[in-house]
Parts: sequence; C-alpha cells; structure tokens
Amino acid sequence: MLNVAVSGRDVFDAFKGTLNFVFRRNARLSAGFTIIFCLLLIAVLAPVIAPYDASTVGLHLLDRPPSFEHLLGTDTLGRDVFDQLIHGLRQSLIIGIFTGLAGLLVGTTVGIISGYKGGWVDDLLKSVTDVFLVIPTIPLLVVLSAFVRYMTVPYMVVILAIFAWPFPARTFRSLVLSYRKREYINMAKLSGLSDMKIVFKEVLPNMLPYVSTTLANTISAAIMAAVFLELLGLGPQNTITLGTMVYWAMERAALIRGLLWWVFPPMIVIVLIFIGLQLINIGLDEVFNPRLRRGVTA
Repeated sequence: MLNVAVSGRDVFDAFKGTLNFVFRRNARLSAGFTIIFCLLLIAVLAPVIAPYDASTVGLHLLDRPPSFEHLLGTDTLGRDVFDQLIHGLRQSLIIGIFTGLAGLLVGTTVGIISGYKGGWVDDLLKSVTDVFLVIPTIPLLVVLSAFVRYMTVPYMVVILAIFAWPFPARTFRSLVLSYRKREYINMAKLSGLSDMKIVFKEVLPNMLPYVSTTLANTISAAIMAAVFLELLGLGPQNTITLGTMVYWAMERAALIRGLLWWVFPPMIVIVLIFIGLQLINIGLDEVFNPRLRRGVTA
C-alpha cells in the first residue's frame, strides 16, 4: 500500500489539534502539564517570590522552625529554607531544561544525518553513538565533575549534555531509517527537493510526537543525574539547587537533629518534578500509540 505524502504544515496542525483534544480527555497528560507548568511558573517568578539572596549565610536566626516570618523555617547556616527552595527549583529546572534541549538538538541532528545519509556516514555515527551508550555514564560524570575546579550551572549543563544525546540519536536514527523507505520521501526526491528541504518538510514534522516524549525523558534524566552529582558534593558552588539543599541538610545531620523542614521540602519538589514529567511521558505515549489510546478511551 502506498503512503500518502503529508506536508509538514498538515502534520503540525494535526499534532496541535490532537494535543488540544487530548488535554481534555487524557487525565495523565493534563495532570503532568499542570504540575510542570506550576513549577515553571514558580521558577520564572523566583526573583519576585524570593527576592533575597538565598545563598547568603547568617541573615536569620539558626535552625528556626516554620513560622509566619519563615514559612519553611531556617537552616543551620541562617538561610531561609523557603527562599532556597524557590531559587533551587529555578536552578535545577535550568540545568534539566538546557541539558535536555542540548541533548535533543545534538541527538536529533546525529540521528537524522545517520539515518538519512546511510553508508559510511551512518556506520561512523552509529559506532560513536553505540560507544557512548555502552560506557558507564555515572562514573564518568563523577570524574569529569571532580576535574572542574569551580563548578557552575553552565559547566554542569555542558558535562551532562555530553552524555544526553546518544539515546535520542539512536531513537531518531531508527525512525529516519523507516521514513526513508516510504513512498512520499521517494516522491519528494523525484520532484527535485534538496535533502535539507526533505528533512525539514517531510521528516521532522513526522517526528514531532517522538521529539516530545524524548525531551521529557531527557530532561528527567538530566535532573536525576544533576541531583546525584550534587548529593556527592559535586554540584554548582555558591549556587542553590534542589540537590545541594539536600546535600547540605544531610551534611549537617539535619534529619538526625529533627530539622525536617530543611530535609523534606527539596525532596518533595524533586519527586513532583519526576512525577510531572513521567505523567507527561505516559500521556504522550497514550496520545500517539493507537493501542494505548484505545485502552484509555475504552
């Protein structure tokens, strides 16, 4: 059976219309986007919600429990926990989003070139991708982070992005290999369209559903890796993140000393981020997988 050629504009409109329809019918997708949107809104408004420098020590009394003056109390260093939480959320989302976007951009580019060009180009890029997929990522992340004398948020994004692209690259390569054999791609080639135009007009629009789910997965993995490094004390210095909040709370034995208001808020927010992203991922799978969609609507 011949595949009907579909323009990029038609695919994009269908993609947007499907999302608008599903948002009203897919509870998981709606809940996930609501959670992430609220967290993003708080992160964007962090300078307004918490205008003071959350990393400055000695501004308040030490180890104060939650009160009207300090909604989540203060820590052992005299810092307001609520202010730290707001700014930590902002920095953690910055790390996750920028790492996810960088990994997605590189992975998409490598995957499309590898799958579309084929031949020795595909063999070379596939081999490089496979090497990055099989090497132990976590130990290398620890080693690279330890070599950085003064860790900052941009440095952490770069380090995490080095290992964020291989999975998207492998996923998109497989997709492009299947698209390349379809009739509408052959028709586009016969009509004289350049490879660049074919990729942007015919290939990329059909990849939008997979790009969405891959981005959610990549951001989630980036935040998880960042939190892991921060718990080891390898996170950004003089910058509050959710992971560094937990690190300092555990380093100062906050749990043993009963300073629960210092330990649990960042943990809860981290869990909320993962729940929101996972709900988005599951919801998008249900949208674009016909069998899952039938199960939801049945």
